[in-house]
Amino acid sequence: MSGIESYIQNSLPVAWIAITVAFFVLFKCADAFVDASVGLAERFHIPRLVIGIILVSLATTAPELAVSLTAALQGNPEMALGNAIGSVICDDGLAMGFAGLFAATPIAVIPVVLKSAGIFLIGIQIITFLFVFFDATLGRLEGCVLVLLFAGYIAYLFRQHKKGILHEETGVTDAHHKETVSIAKLMVLFFFSLAGIIIASRFVITSATTIALSFHISETVIAMTLVAFGTSIPEVATCISAARKGEGAIAVGNILGADIMNICWVAGASAIANSLTIAPKDLAFMFPSMFIIVGAMLCMLRAGYNLNRTKGAVLLGLYVCYLIAFFILFPPHS
Repeated sequence: MSGIESYIQNSLPVAWIAITVAFFVLFKCADAFVDASVGLAERFHIPRLVIGIILVSLATTAPELAVSLTAALQGNPEMALGNAIGSVICDDGLAMGFAGLFAATPIAVIPVVLKSAGIFLIGIQIITFLFVFFDATLGRLEGCVLVLLFAGYIAYLFRQHKKGILHEETGVTDAHHKETVSIAKLMVLFFFSLAGIIIASRFVITSATTIALSFHISETVIAMTLVAFGTSIPEVATCISAARKGEGAIAVGNILGADIMNICWVAGASAIANSLTIAPKDLAFMFPSMFIIVGAMLCMLRAGYNLNRTKGAVLLGLYVCYLIAFFILFPPHS
């Protein structure tokens, strides 16, 4: 793909064509990905919200992990940490907002799962902020702590599931169709659609970066907004597809899980590879922005334990405000 990507980087018209095709492929793969995820959830009798938190979010955060790990290993720690935090903001404002807008009916949320995920998410945000606050660095030992916390949370979810606490009502789905599909075929569909999502996302990032550079947007802005947006595209695409298919629990679970994984897994694993640093100005903007958008998202999910179109519109509005504030503080150079 490097040859194709080089061609895209050297031609603005090709970049526009590539990004259009990549978005089409991305959403088609996201449709198949949601179908496979729901099918697996039904076959193993696992609540969709839990599947979204663990399986789907682990898969859709693969681009964030790849980009942040590569950035850390190549000596660009600002991009690694900025991508992780920026992806959380993009997921909650953009992906969750679109999920609320595209859902035909309000998306129900399992109270016990929201409570555990919400408390854990708030906790790891504060812990990560304290790790970075004093020396503007997320070190290897601190990265290990985040990864271990993530492992502990996954173990907790599975214990809750075995106890039958994570029960959910089964909505109207295509279960009668999925019963005719074997687990092996569902797994093949899951991994092939995931591969399509990751490959299409890579072309979106390459094309979007080429377009951004043509407009003389600084690399700092690209790292914190465009790269974060690009690596969050799988979550955005999956959320929209899930909401349109009436599988809103997959969408909500995907974002809750992606938030946790971006902080614990993406930032944590990247810090283990190489200590991550961040400029004081970036630190002062990114973390408060994350606290505000994540806090608003959790409060709205808690109100009535659902996500509707009004709440989705509010989240999108907050994300737009974040972008406006970002470009005021970090204006593109000419």
